[in-house]
Formats: sequence, C-alpha cells, structure tokens
Amino acid sequence: MANVTNNRPLSPHLQVYKLIPTMLMSIVHRITGGALYFGTLLVVWWLVAAASGEAYFEWANWFMGTIIGRLILFGYTWALIHHMLGGLRHFMWDLGYGFEKHFTTKLVKVSTVVSICLTVLVWVIGLLIR
Repeated sequence: MANVTNNRPLSPHLQVYKLIPTMLMSIVHRITGGALYFGTLLVVWWLVAAASGEAYFEWANWFMGTIIGRLILFGYTWALIHHMLGGLRHFMWDLGYGFEKHFTTKLVKVSTVVSICLTVLVWVIGLLIR
C-alpha cells in the first residue's frame, strides 16, 4: 500500500500559514516578554549597584548614560509599554470583546503606534524633568 502523505507535511508548518498582523503581534508579545526578563535583571543590577556603594553606583549610572545604555533602556521602555498594551488587548479578549477580524487588525496597528508614541513621550518627559 502506497503512503499518500509522502508529499505532504505531517502537520501544518510555516509554509502553510500566511503571516497575519495578529500572528506577528503574538510573536512580538512573546519576544517583549523575554526582553522584559533581561531588562528587569538590568534594573536589579542598578539597584544592587546603588546598595553596594557610591563608586559602583557611579559606574552603573555612567553605563546607563552611554549610548548603548540608553538604547538598552529605550528598548526596555518600549518592550514594557508594548507588552502592557498587548496584555490589555488579551484582557479585552478574555472578556469576550474584539474578536472581529477587521477590529483585531486595527487594534494591532493602533497598539504598535501607541506603544511607540508612549515610549517617546515617556523619554521626552524624563529628559525634560532631568
């Protein structure tokens, strides 16, 4: 008896699916969750530096003030805000709202733009207060 599944994948795979905005946002949500883990370790490092003494704290603050440090902090801020908005979107879905395809696509686009705008706003306010 011939195996009729030889030319087909055993289960759906990447070449079967078309990447849609909600699928991409799910992937980004998971990535930002991982980024928050490492960013929180950075915050813990900064707090440990503050508790360790003035010299170590000054060094940690110097690093956070470099271009690389600020890029990391900016990315952490965006990941935090973007992940929060994704969590609010999931909370809305848990309540049973917003499952229409056109609405979910708009919500993905809006949450991406809002996360970028809020990140820039937080940084502008932070730099003005500083």
